[in-house]
Order: sequence, then C-alpha cells, then structure tokens
Amino acid sequence: MRLAQVAVIWAALATAVCVPIAAAAASPLLAWRGPVYIVAGFAGIIALGLMLVQPLLIAGYLPGLSAYRGRRAHHWVGGALAVAVVVHVGALWITSPPDMIDALFFSSPTPFSPWGVIAMWAIFAVALLAAVRRRLGLRPRTWRIGHMLLAIVIVVGSVVHAILVEGTMETVSKAALCVLVLAAAIKVMAGLRVLKKRGSLRVESIARR
Repeated sequence: MRLAQVAVIWAALATAVCVPIAAAAASPLLAWRGPVYIVAGFAGIIALGLMLVQPLLIAGYLPGLSAYRGRRAHHWVGGALAVAVVVHVGALWITSPPDMIDALFFSSPTPFSPWGVIAMWAIFAVALLAAVRRRLGLRPRTWRIGHMLLAIVIVVGSVVHAILVEGTMETVSKAALCVLVLAAAIKVMAGLRVLKKRGSLRVESIARR
C-alpha cells in the first residue's frame, strides 16, 4: 500500500474519532456543566471512539501494523476502553449517586440508561474473560464466539445509548460516529464468518483427497 493511502486511512480514522470530541468541546452546554460531569461526558465520547478502532485493529484493516501488533494494540485499546467506561460511570456516580443507582438497577426513567448499563457489563465481561481465559482453559473457538456475542451487545448497546442521550455531543458528528462503529463491527464480523467458512471448506477438501 502506498504511503499516501496509508496516510489517508489513518487521517480518516483520526477525523472520525476526533471531530465528535472537538464538536462536544465547543458545545455551549458545557457552560452549565460541572467539571466532574464534563469528565464523565468526554470519557463516554472517547469510549465510543475506541469502539470504532477496536474491530479495525483485530481485523488488520489499519495499515502499518502487523497481525501481531494489531492484536497487541487491540488488547491495549480494549483496556483503555474499560478504563474510559469506569471513568464515565464513576464520574456520573460522583455527580448523582441516586441516578446511578436507578440506572444500575434498571429503574431509571431515562430511556438511554438501560442500554448504557447493558453495554457496560458486557465490556467488563469481555475484560474479565480476556484476563482469565487461559486459567479457565477456554478453547480459541469458545473465546471467539463469546467475544463476538459480547461485542455485538457492546456495540448495539453503546450506539443506542449514545443516540438517545441528548447532551454535549453534536448531533451530526455523533450520528456519523455511531454509523461508523456499527459499519466497522458488521464488516469485521461478516469477514470473520467468511474466513471461517473458507477454512471449513479447505478442511473438507483436504479430507476428501
């Protein structure tokens, strides 16, 4: 791949992640928000941006990274995503513990809360499984299936949560980022299924010889 193409791909990714952050930073609503609440909001925006990066890393769609480096980066970005979610939830807890208790027990009147809580637990579940899967002796296939199912929950829950929240995120850039997160996840999962089918066909072909 040419250097210009590599630069364009990375620039496009940086734009997709950074524009919503910059647009939120310019929101007039920030004047009415406390610093802890602002930290919570931007931690959520960053987490959404990292969800776009994650599937691209593991699928090898980002040029300049070997398969090994892509996997390592996927692990580190996954850790950063979990930290961003902890900061997001922790800061919201500081600003209003009763609201967070209602959200965690699915009794909040706000329609976006359940989606965010479900996505949060799915993120923590992936992080926990990644940390203990060797100790549990999980087979690679079992890990992939579990990881993919949880990833679907994370992406859908996070996107719906973000769309329903009416806050500092600018509407168009937020919608664009959410569409890209969904598209990247669908593209990668579809690609993995195609590779799996091709591998099965190769095994069957070899067995018949």
